[in-house]
Amino acid sequence: MNIRILISLIVISFVTVFSQQNWTHYIRTAGHGLNKSNIEATINDAIETHLFGIEVDNDPPGRYESFLDPTEKLEAIEQMAKRAHDINNYSFVYIAGLECITANADKTEHSFFKDHPDWVQRKINNKPAVFGGGDAFWIDEGDEDVWISPYAKEWREIYMEHVRKIAKTGIDGIFVDIPYWMTHFDGWEDSWASFDDYTVQAFKNKTGLDARNDLILGDFSDANFRRWVDFRIETLIAFMAEVDKNLKSENPNGKSFAEIYPGIGEAAVRVGADTYEMYNVVDVIAHEFSGGGGNAASKNPLDWFSRMIGMYSFRAFAEEKASLMLSYSWNDENKIPPQDPIKNLMLSNLMAGTNCWDARAHVMSGSNDIETRKIVYKWISENENTFYKPRTSINPIGVYFSPKTRNYFADEFIKSYNGIMNLLLQSHNEFQIVTPRTLDKFKGEVLILPDVKCISENEIIFLKSFIENGKGLVVTGETGDYDITGAKVNINPIKELLNIENQNQKQISNGKLKYIFSPQCPGKVYSDLCNYEFNNAAWEGIDDNSSFRKFRENFITELTDQFGNQSQIIIKASPFLSTQTVIVENKPHVFIANYKGLKGDANAKQIPEKDVSITFTNINEGKVFYLPYLGEKIELVSQITNGSLSCIIPSIEKGGVIWVEE
Repeated sequence: MNIRILISLIVISFVTVFSQQNWTHYIRTAGHGLNKSNIEATINDAIETHLFGIEVDNDPPGRYESFLDPTEKLEAIEQMAKRAHDINNYSFVYIAGLECITANADKTEHSFFKDHPDWVQRKINNKPAVFGGGDAFWIDEGDEDVWISPYAKEWREIYMEHVRKIAKTGIDGIFVDIPYWMTHFDGWEDSWASFDDYTVQAFKNKTGLDARNDLILGDFSDANFRRWVDFRIETLIAFMAEVDKNLKSENPNGKSFAEIYPGIGEAAVRVGADTYEMYNVVDVIAHEFSGGGGNAASKNPLDWFSRMIGMYSFRAFAEEKASLMLSYSWNDENKIPPQDPIKNLMLSNLMAGTNCWDARAHVMSGSNDIETRKIVYKWISENENTFYKPRTSINPIGVYFSPKTRNYFADEFIKSYNGIMNLLLQSHNEFQIVTPRTLDKFKGEVLILPDVKCISENEIIFLKSFIENGKGLVVTGETGDYDITGAKVNINPIKELLNIENQNQKQISNGKLKYIFSPQCPGKVYSDLCNYEFNNAAWEGIDDNSSFRKFRENFITELTDQFGNQSQIIIKASPFLSTQTVIVENKPHVFIANYKGLKGDANAKQIPEKDVSITFTNINEGKVFYLPYLGEKIELVSQITNGSLSCIIPSIEKGGVIWVEE
């Protein structure tokens, strides 16, 4: 189909998305403590460093003293809201989720736990989630840190009263810090908490099961444990939905934020804070997400691709909502200066369409280099529409993210999913991440199911219609071997649909239905190949004889031969660049991040990518512009050949954006 016709259809289909954007889509922020004496300093920092959406922290419900009497903190929040509005800005306030700290608890008669031991989360052996100095960097010696059951009714009523009081101050948003089950401190990782009386009773009321006796902790083959997994996720979704409801009852324009540290993998299931589900009930998620491990200074090229996949996934989960990245660039232990790591971190955010948060080391406030913040945030402010207006697909290959498969088979699914995503990203094919919420809106011609073990009846109905309408499926691994509850099925509905008799043999359709069935998932194979040799190749900037290149090229050739699918924008570049092809404001765009040459704690300056060729098919007029990251827009020399517009980007340093204007 002609790219102009596609763009017109996309604009008509997504016009409502444009109207749904609000100030949260343009956030570029940093953290600040809040009391009445430092408000002007925070306002000055916002002005001088080009902040939009100012985070402040005084946490009425998360400190026991203000949990009992929040008056002084509420007054400071109200003053901060007014001052932010005075400079035509917005502000949002941090509060703890299920955590509360009592200062100097070792010297006081009263503390949260001393007064309310029954409100606290517990292991299955009844050990309470109570911690002290040294258990986490934010807990001082002598302080008491507790993690609270969301089913402690009296506490929850007081907490929601705090939310309403905060909303009344006029603050623009409430930022809830990681509402999750205590499973991350030493000795709690495999606890699958909480087994306090309130939570155990709530589970029994919902399922009829006794959580202490009727399930096998950590055993995903146990149906009752899977119900416990689902219950824990549903609990935190309901908690944040109640926060949002109470906030908007007093301030209908107020925005709810949830800070979530797990990404898209197993940690989301363990702590119970699933970003896919959470986006349903809050306005923004602030992702404390690394992707590949470590901060920006310590990342290798494959880590950066893991981060991009995570952020592209978050944007797919969010749909029309904003995604804020509370990620870290550098700390004193790193062996390279902080300036380039900060720039690389913000580069990755922008190219994925996520919002930026500059922070010092591993805390929410400060900066590793304030002058770099000024440079980057000023540039973002001047180009924000390019990065934050809605992005829509043209003719993508779909990659299906299955939350239920991730919940019950996390490691296998994520390995397959990441591998498939890397195959497309590193080939510079247009992609779209598809979820159960967006499945019926997917308009691409090919959909890949990367070891999607758990399939629902509704998904089967869609896939049957999809393939019967002449579109193509790529089915890998054990896709369809389990139902949506994680139970093994007698007859695999996907393989029945495709008439696959030998489940151990690769098959390619040769009849009416178009499909590729690969029992050995190519995503998993590619993940292994990349783990073995991608970083070494990227450090040198050469992949000519690599196994991962040969595998990737064969995979893409097979897709093209079988389905005839071709991206509307053809990009010829090394696999060390991450690219996304989309429509922004009626114009085809390519967002480019270069990770060639980056080496953790050794080098944060990219090897420039030379002579990248880009062809906009079915466009025979217009001008091509390139915006280099942190640079000025330039017009590129372009030419028309066979009805398509093509150009060369002579050099890409860190990254940039290219687009066509008629």
